[in-house]
Amino acid sequence: MKRYYRVMLGKGSVYADECKRDGFIGADFGIDQDLTGKLPEEWRVFNKQFIPVYLQKYPNKAKVAAGLACGFLWTITKGIKQGDTVLSPNGQGSYYVGEVTSDYYYVPGQTLPHRRKVSWYPNLISRDDMSDSLRHSAGSIGTVSNVTRYGDELQKLLEGKAPAKLISNDESIENPTVFGLEKHLEDFLVANWGQLELAKKYQIYEEDGEKVGQQYETDTGPIDILAVSKDGKELLVIELKKGRASDYVVGQTQRYMGYIKDQVAEKDQLVRGLIIAFEDDLKIKRALSVAQNIEFRTYKVHFSLSKI
Repeated sequence: MKRYYRVMLGKGSVYADECKRDGFIGADFGIDQDLTGKLPEEWRVFNKQFIPVYLQKYPNKAKVAAGLACGFLWTITKGIKQGDTVLSPNGQGSYYVGEVTSDYYYVPGQTLPHRRKVSWYPNLISRDDMSDSLRHSAGSIGTVSNVTRYGDELQKLLEGKAPAKLISNDESIENPTVFGLEKHLEDFLVANWGQLELAKKYQIYEEDGEKVGQQYETDTGPIDILAVSKDGKELLVIELKKGRASDYVVGQTQRYMGYIKDQVAEKDQLVRGLIIAFEDDLKIKRALSVAQNIEFRTYKVHFSLSKI
């Protein structure tokens, strides 16, 4: 099955034009060795081997940063297959799109030395033409984002057919309209984090001054927001209900918390969960009554028109 990935080509898409011109995607992450023959089928095996290598070069980095870097590197070098489609923002509101045409190869001493060849298409996809949910996934923070569930929409965009704006391919979504509203809530929370009560104790996880905690990738999907306490003792998994069945989001949050506990948290670092929704109901109350370390909060939206 063809898969689709959004790949950042350098911070701020600084290498996008070079990659488009020379027909490749690539990554660096400070792993200065040829990975040929060292790319297992399972990313966890790769991370176990190369997280120590990364931390040896960057001893001041946290385990979560090392896991992110190695996971992204494995995805670009191994996880993405020949025939998969990649989208890369060009820094001007559009995406270069192309098909991966080679396995991994290494070009030492060059820009993004861990590379894959790509046959780039002549036409671009404008961010403005994307549905809200695809725009969010394609714009998520991090080097790589899997956007395969939007494959049909992406193909239509490549054919010049822009879809309706409210689209959800997630079978757990009950109400796409609410999904769209709460997607904007996520962006609002991130943009206005400093004004929230949560900001007194937590901050969105950052790496090198860049927030990487929004849409934090796991092996069962992206976490809406990953935060860390200012004393570094707690990691907080924040999930928005996003129109989902209420008891579904409890199980989803628990899965994400389990991943963070097993793969990200440092020794003695606690993992907690927070679910935010417009309202509660009996199903979520029942589910949360036996869910440990998960808090639930509701939000309110206020809108008014002022006469001038």
